Amino acid sequence: MSPALFQLIVLAAIAIFLILKLKSVLGTRDGYEDEPMPVEAPGPRGPDRFEVIEGGPDNDIIDHVTEGSDAAVALAQMKRVEPSFNVGAFLQGSKMAYEMILMAFERGDLSPVRRFLAPEVLEAFETAVADRQRQGLTVEANFLGLRELTLTEATFDATSREAEVTVRFGGELISVARDATGQIVEGDPKTPRKQRDSWTFARVMGSSDPNWQLVATGG
Repeated sequence: MSPALFQLIVLAAIAIFLILKLKSVLGTRDGYEDEPMPVEAPGPRGPDRFEVIEGGPDNDIIDHVTEGSDAAVALAQMKRVEPSFNVGAFLQGSKMAYEMILMAFERGDLSPVRRFLAPEVLEAFETAVADRQRQGLTVEANFLGLRELTLTEATFDATSREAEVTVRFGGELISVARDATGQIVEGDPKTPRKQRDSWTFARVMGSSDPNWQLVATGG
């Protein structure tokens, strides 16, 4: 056997070995195999696909106003400007402010609450107190409690960052007005009086002053 023929036989044997080896690793197609699953190209996400919603509803807001309402949108804008703002805490603060301001007005001494009143509201309260004093009336008042505390409206000006929140209060108090002789001219010391007010508080969100001011009152 010539060297050239021997080399050809060796190469053929190596080729047959490699073919058999590849078949044992990769297998063969016999016509009954499932077609490979096509790879889906990325496309628009349909409505039936899973969507990740960032954040979700803010319970601090929707516990007090209807989700998606104008008030809810305004409160969310306030929070974006001032993340520490909390609606529940605001309402508790407004409850305390209501009692303080109402009692200060009833008793005729507005000095403790002056900084919580906008100039127009302060002027109106001072005028009413002065009228009582001119008539020689004195008022004895005792706050019994709050029966209603409802956030009814909220607005936010993105340009000025001024927020306004309106709260409806329903309370009970005993209030008696006496004339200069001590005679009761209004009220009953034994019968509570129902008091219902709608007050609007305002503040510039993000400012260093944490105090809200009473800017409007209504029944």
